Amino acid sequence: MNVVFVLSDQHQARLLGCEDHYVITPNMDRLAASGVRFTRAYTQNPICTPSRTSILCGQYAHNHGYYGLGGRVTEGLPSFLSHFRGHGYRTGFVGNAHHPNDPRAWLTDHCDEHVVCNDDACLTRGSAYFDYLEERDLRDKEDWIRLPEFPGQQQHEGRPSLLPFEHSPEGWIAREAMRFIDESGDAPFCVQVAFPRPHQCYTPAQQFWDMYDDDLPLPDLLHSDQTHRPAHFQAVIEQLKNAPWLIEPKDYEAGVRRVWHGYLGLITQTDHALGMIMDYLEAAGLADDTIVIYGTDHGAYSGTFGMREKAPGICSEQVCRVPYLWRVPGVTNGDVCNQLVQNIDAAPTIASLCGLPEMDWADGRDITPLLRGGNEPVHDIVVTENIWSKSVRVGPWRFVHYQREMFNGEDVGDLYHIEDDPMEMRNLYHDPAHQPIVEDLRRRLLEWLIATTRTRTCVLPDAPQDEDGRVPYPLSPDGKQPNGAGPRRSSDAGALNYL
Repeated sequence: MNVVFVLSDQHQARLLGCEDHYVITPNMDRLAASGVRFTRAYTQNPICTPSRTSILCGQYAHNHGYYGLGGRVTEGLPSFLSHFRGHGYRTGFVGNAHHPNDPRAWLTDHCDEHVVCNDDACLTRGSAYFDYLEERDLRDKEDWIRLPEFPGQQQHEGRPSLLPFEHSPEGWIAREAMRFIDESGDAPFCVQVAFPRPHQCYTPAQQFWDMYDDDLPLPDLLHSDQTHRPAHFQAVIEQLKNAPWLIEPKDYEAGVRRVWHGYLGLITQTDHALGMIMDYLEAAGLADDTIVIYGTDHGAYSGTFGMREKAPGICSEQVCRVPYLWRVPGVTNGDVCNQLVQNIDAAPTIASLCGLPEMDWADGRDITPLLRGGNEPVHDIVVTENIWSKSVRVGPWRFVHYQREMFNGEDVGDLYHIEDDPMEMRNLYHDPAHQPIVEDLRRRLLEWLIATTRTRTCVLPDAPQDEDGRVPYPLSPDGKQPNGAGPRRSSDAGALNYL
């Protein structure tokens, strides 16, 4: 099996045609019709780089330790690409890297080909895509990272792009991905294709802008009362209300409608680029031998609730829940799965589907049984985490824990019954009748954090000794103990003084 893992940037999960939304996504719908659509898939971090690191290495953020948009990455941190490369696959990364920048271009050594449109967060150096534009005298029309007509000003605006789709990042990335596949010849390949949108700037090519009316509906609950939310959520709403809009008309509703218009257009543009790759696989006779996955690093608001972009994303399903579409030839058949899954499940699952050895450093689970139509839970809890806040999904509940230091000692939290309140309008966190639920979920979060944290050293009471009487501690490539290497059984009780 080959693997094509397509990743977009901040696609709100409910914005799919196959989720009965008016957004236009024929190719994502086509992928879902022959694959599996997961309705309860979640990201591990609500911002770009930590989430992408989790996806690539299959680890929770508290294990890879990466929470920012720049800085050092854990020494020796592996990825699913390095794992596949080590087992005979031709591996590649094409598109919006947005991964840790120290050491420079972390994934370079994991890939046979590493072709990026920007090599870290919103920087232009080392960009093959910008070189492509300069060769065609189009560099001054680039409006993905900034709007050139408004230098130095905020970029939260929407308008048609100055570039046609052919020269957009999505068009360029799709062609580069097809070239990589074509040049792989008879070798099996595993490639991540990372499109940079629908992240702002909200500038779809004219053909995709025109697919939506100028008077399209406003984002959901734009004018809703959000006083049940934490103070930092409400503060971002006020920021958008007072935003200095750049394009006429400059009133609040017109500005938000332009952003929403551009956001939907970019989802459709990304869908079109995905369709190009799917069509290529079929034309090349590779569709029956290639796993295709579509997902995103996290969602976004883009006007929903009157929120600007994605922060503070830990608060809401609109950012934490992600689209997750899998097509596995001979395995999937157009099912819809309502079990909890996570972005980090991709790495161990593709390894299993392709017959590769287990990744003992990965925290994700093999979801192959769900892809085969099963309905047994793989997770009973999934978590999206920042350093001082954690979002939990368990059963019908969504719970967010915030450290009291974030709010000057005040006890702040979120609790929503998602099945009854999918748009999170009734915060039950301080409701006396729901305090047992709050305490149960907080304890489950604590137990999850303890159970999933991988250590560098641990007393192993049953570990065999080598011929010199020493205990050979097993280590994964990242220098930590493999999953399951620590104490797990009641027979370890004699070692509790050390654990």
